[in-house]
Amino acid sequence: MATATPTATVTETTMQDLPSQLAPEIYSAMLEHAAAEAPRECCGLLLGDPESGQRMYLPARNLATGDGGQDRFTLDPQAWLDAEEFGQQVLAVVHSHPHASANPSMADRVQCERSGLPWLIVGWPSGAMVQVNPCGWSAPLEGREFAHGVLDCYTLAQDWYRREWGLVLPDFDREDGWWERGRGLHLYRDGLAAAGFRPVATTQPQHGDGLLMRVVSEVENHGAVYLGDGMMLHHLYGQLSRRERWDWNWQRRTTLVVRHESRLQDAAELPLEAAA
Repeated sequence: MATATPTATVTETTMQDLPSQLAPEIYSAMLEHAAAEAPRECCGLLLGDPESGQRMYLPARNLATGDGGQDRFTLDPQAWLDAEEFGQQVLAVVHSHPHASANPSMADRVQCERSGLPWLIVGWPSGAMVQVNPCGWSAPLEGREFAHGVLDCYTLAQDWYRREWGLVLPDFDREDGWWERGRGLHLYRDGLAAAGFRPVATTQPQHGDGLLMRVVSEVENHGAVYLGDGMMLHHLYGQLSRRERWDWNWQRRTTLVVRHESRLQDAAELPLEAAA
């Protein structure tokens, strides 16, 4: 799994079956990098010379910190600058799955779509390699895997509002465990406010309202979309996204109900200070 990579233009060349075309020395370089970084994921770029067609593997640093680097990667942006400096075309994003299948996770597929480039996933130590191409895939609203910052409760809300109402919620970088660091952060509240959601004074949410919650936290660190009839859609940390009843267990954790300004009508709107 990865965090954001620059968007690139997919060409006929980059959409080819890349694993079958790799020179043995490039494949070996990828495996050596995977072995050297294990149990962390390695990452890099497959480059191609626009004139000669010669290819090379450019190893990059995985900037994911701590144990997070064992099941995710953040590719050092310097690699993209190096590729440009070398005058090389980026053909694919490469990363490894240490002691795991080379098959893509849902987060891999989401990030592949965002990058606009093929992804090559290397299983280590098996040496298996799988190519994933951007094809318009999107994660299902229910049953999606969890990957903080890629597939979590906020991205679930983003996807629901975009698909159901055509609303675009702003994206923002967020470190895993940000809510444990204090600092008065209100990432979810601020993100929804920037998208036109306002706190409302109600104990009876309506379809499409956002439910902001505190789960073992001093700030809102979890959110859900209210679906009506007592049901909500949410994505708990480390679990699959699901529909669930908004019962007392969740109501007592709910600190704020927010509604999009286009649907406020006569609902009483709370100032953010009063909702804090």
